[in-house]
Amino acid sequence: MDFEEIYYLYFREVFLYIRSLSGVEAIAEEIAQEAFFKALKSINSFDGSKDIRAWLFTIAKNTYFSYYKKNKRNIGYDSLDDTSDTGVTITEHLVNEEDAFIIHQFIHTMEQPYKEVFSLRVFGELPFEKIGKLFGKSSGWARVTYHRARKQVIEYMEGMNNERD
Repeated sequence: MDFEEIYYLYFREVFLYIRSLSGVEAIAEEIAQEAFFKALKSINSFDGSKDIRAWLFTIAKNTYFSYYKKNKRNIGYDSLDDTSDTGVTITEHLVNEEDAFIIHQFIHTMEQPYKEVFSLRVFGELPFEKIGKLFGKSSGWARVTYHRARKQVIEYMEGMNNERD
């Protein structure tokens, strides 16, 4: 597979993933472009031992953190919009700016793989099959991991709501 084909097949997924992290479409576009440029420069180091998506997502995530470190910005989630309606109460919380920030703070503290699976599903809009492939697991594993992560977020938000009352 040539790099142009890789770009066309996976750019949208990488862009959505970065948008889920940054919350700003223009920044996500810039970082995704930079990530693919880095991938092109180091394509010879890709040994094929894991899914190319996982390799691209790793480059993208590192590029994202480097971008914010270089620009000395705090990673902000103020403009993040929920692009994936999961039909759960999390969606309602994400509409409220204060609740969205609390959710993102909690997601940041979650253990892996729950943090990444939840973000890929809700913000990256990836289907369970692709999430499973990224981790070298089944779609069933991705589904179970997502639902466990979702349960953690809901329980946390319910606890926060009880504290507010």
